[in-house]
Amino acid sequence: MCNDYEQHVAWKAYCEMMQLLEWGIPPRQSEADLPQADDVRITDLAPVMRAAGTDVELVPMSFGFPSATPRGGPVFNFRSEGRSFANTNRCLIPASAFFEFSGSKSPKTKHRFTLNNAPFMAIAGIWRDQKGNQPPAFTMLTTAPGADVEPIHNRQIVVLRPADWTAWIYLQKPEGELLRSLPAGSLSVETVRVGRG
Repeated sequence: MCNDYEQHVAWKAYCEMMQLLEWGIPPRQSEADLPQADDVRITDLAPVMRAAGTDVELVPMSFGFPSATPRGGPVFNFRSEGRSFANTNRCLIPASAFFEFSGSKSPKTKHRFTLNNAPFMAIAGIWRDQKGNQPPAFTMLTTAPGADVEPIHNRQIVVLRPADWTAWIYLQKPEGELLRSLPAGSLSVETVRVGRG
């Protein structure tokens, strides 16, 4: 599943999208709150969008919930089907692309997915506060793969079009209408690294 994504969202494009959605940006926020990264991996800090009253704020969060068991790994993907998220902290993860991998030997073949006809994508997620001085943590929601992802992976993260961002943050539609794969042709894919098999 998706354990790596790209964050090259430009601050100008972000501000324009917030204006289009009629979301306020807290005055204290700036380009520094949207740091760029070629690869955001599990446990990395990354900017996440969450509701803050009538505004939507960017907050640095750690990618992946800590494991509930001593030997378990971080929970970086969370299955969405059949779940209610009304009592969760919902968020959007801004991304310029996400990566999926194929093959059985390392290094695996790396595929880069982008959202067509949009300046950037937002991945549906949920977040939690952590203990002590740790930053909040987030995980990405997953669903059955759409036609664009299925040839490469048997699951995919939930990519939301901008028209559904408000509905997810404030849960204005049933989860089943929001947390699903996009129609065929919504995502473009390119192979950025050929693996060993």
